[in-house]
Amino acid sequence: MFESLSQRIRAAVDKLRGRGRITEADLKATLREIRMSLLEADVNFEVAKNFVNKVQEKTLGQAVLESLTPAEQILSVVYEELVEMLGGEAKQPLLKNEGNLWFMVGLQGSGKTTTSGKLAHFYKSKGRRPLLVAADTQRPAAREQLRILGEKIGVPVLEVADGERPETTRARLQQHLTFDYRDLVIVDTAGRLQIDQALMDELAQLKQVMGPSETLLVVDSMTGQEALNVSKAFDERIGVTGLILTKLDGDARGGAALSARYVTGKPIYFAGVSEKVEGLEPFYPDRLAQRILGMGDLQTLLEKARQAELEAPQKDLKEITLEDLITQMRQMRKMGSFTEILGMIPGISRMLPPGFSVDEKQVNRMEAIVLSMTPKERRDPRILNASRRKRIAAGSGTTVQEVNRLIKTFEDTKQMLKTLAKQQARGGRGLFRR
Repeated sequence: MFESLSQRIRAAVDKLRGRGRITEADLKATLREIRMSLLEADVNFEVAKNFVNKVQEKTLGQAVLESLTPAEQILSVVYEELVEMLGGEAKQPLLKNEGNLWFMVGLQGSGKTTTSGKLAHFYKSKGRRPLLVAADTQRPAAREQLRILGEKIGVPVLEVADGERPETTRARLQQHLTFDYRDLVIVDTAGRLQIDQALMDELAQLKQVMGPSETLLVVDSMTGQEALNVSKAFDERIGVTGLILTKLDGDARGGAALSARYVTGKPIYFAGVSEKVEGLEPFYPDRLAQRILGMGDLQTLLEKARQAELEAPQKDLKEITLEDLITQMRQMRKMGSFTEILGMIPGISRMLPPGFSVDEKQVNRMEAIVLSMTPKERRDPRILNASRRKRIAAGSGTTVQEVNRLIKTFEDTKQMLKTLAKQQARGGRGLFRR
């Protein structure tokens, strides 16, 4: 989502690299470019202005003009201010041993119902016993959507009836909890295409009767500046304790997501990073700031690897086979898309051209080619003559040329690894040096 912003901020700072000294005019020109990049990314005007003013104050105060590495100094300050703008330290909703009742509020289409299901799945995986409440009294489709989600993740759903009063919903919930104990109740409230007085009155009445311990506003990161107006309206009328940003994997400019915490003063608890039920992650301001500035996100990458139970190859890398390649590819897929993974590796994202993405369809074709081989062929591609390659292409729905390219790339990679291993054995600096 923040690709354009990331590229422009780095480009502005990179202009100062290699220069021993910079003038105050150089510094202001760089900050002006950063400010423009923030505004073009849909960051709120006041947020962008305040951000640049703070960076300028700190950089001038740290004698960056006399520094031998002004680009690194400025980048460090920009990083610190990005983290602060996003909320500073990571925070999570208050979770007591029991009596946790959370309200999910937001406009229709923001991803509120889906996020309710993701949140239940997240806490269920942590050992909690969640219950979902489909509390939209006017839209049966919304209740059905949550019921289907609940069935998918194995979490019960209590559905309200059309026009059901808040007092009735509270009584039904209390009755349900007497025979089915739950320590976390997530209430998916009514949503509309836009804010209106009737919606706000309904939510305010339901909140007064139910008495939630948390009120979480779901904000669509792709709706631009309007998301900020929505956030302020909900907070002023209903009262919000925290935010959940959805669709951070989208291709919008993302400025509203950067502005949401500053404008509302509420912490961002979670971020939706994919459409899958597992696609909800705790929000870490420092990690997002690192990714925006091309520093990677090694901590999240390691956590994803642990969650996916990713295992290192059991053999020497230079002896790896096509069979091993498929095994590793399947394990990595559990961590997310290959484009996302590359963006988390420190240094890699800065080397990738603008708009770069791994063609997942091409990856699928590679997998299909290897799976169309016999076990013997996967272990030793040297036996692949013309007739075998033609058979593999037909079996995988690809062309002989694609089969040839895969084999050549694989053999070139193995040869490179062998060369590096030989250099290491002779005491050179290589990939396998520890």
